[in-house]
Amino acid sequence: QVQLVESGGGLVQPGGSLRLSCAASGSIFSINTMGWYRQAPGKQRELVATKTNDGSTNYADSVKGRFTISRDNAKNTVYLQMNSLKPEDTAVYYCNADEVVVPGRLGYLIVWGQGTLVTVSS
Repeated sequence: QVQLVESGGGLVQPGGSLRLSCAASGSIFSINTMGWYRQAPGKQRELVATKTNDGSTNYADSVKGRFTISRDNAKNTVYLQMNSLKPEDTAVYYCNADEVVVPGRLGYLIVWGQGTLVTVSS
């Protein structure tokens, strides 16, 4: 069974920084894409940033230039460095692993973490 464990959320003042981490555990052959999504109260979950195992990245327009996604493929871990945080960045941030290949199972898995709350407030 593949699990994603997130850490690093918390309360930060506007203009501050936070770093989120997400580690995948379990028996894994490969993960194509790892990334971060967020869901603010009363809103739909939205993409924040993703990174493929060959290094391609994708960012939401609202975070470009402020957030940076990085990944350690050997450790099946993805990070999100968030700088210049704004109150509108307040949300539960979810880690996602897409096209996960595991032993003994045909096809791909899509796995979500439990979420970590980021609150940007003075």
